Amino acid sequence: MINKQGLWFLTLTSLALVLSVYYITMPNELLLTNNSNYLGSMKDTNENKEEKDKEIDETISESELITSMRVELETERLQIIDELQEKLSDKNLTVDEKNEVYEDLRYISEVSSLEETLEKKIKDEFKLTSFVKIDNDIVDVVVNSKNHDKSLAVNIMKSLQEEFEDKMYISVSFKE
Repeated sequence: MINKQGLWFLTLTSLALVLSVYYITMPNELLLTNNSNYLGSMKDTNENKEEKDKEIDETISESELITSMRVELETERLQIIDELQEKLSDKNLTVDEKNEVYEDLRYISEVSSLEETLEKKIKDEFKLTSFVKIDNDIVDVVVNSKNHDKSLAVNIMKSLQEEFEDKMYISVSFKE
């Protein structure tokens, strides 16, 4: 009869054997396709490289503001969540107080989810990168766009208001 160590050894050895056979028999086309794409991109002229580098730099700079805003909001929320979780583990709180803390945690989670949904909606409908922050009945939207169009802002506000049952105060600002 085989003991547990022997069984584990046989299982891991057979798994390693199967993976090595798969790797050896893997089609070479996969490797050649990846290499040809790499070699093809190496043959670009210096002019094309400069254009691509410029586009990449613009993309990075455009999203830096929105990324920093997201990081800042996430940091604030994580601090609040940590404080609420500490309160939740406090033995001196009553059941009602713990329920309030739990509701606050749930509210933060719902708001974060709704913000992500609204950002995705703006991305899908208007093809724009955005940052959305919800604070009670105030919705702040920062859109990454060179075009500062009032009609676009109004359309974004109308589109976002559809997601809420109650009247929300939605502000849209454009940043480059």
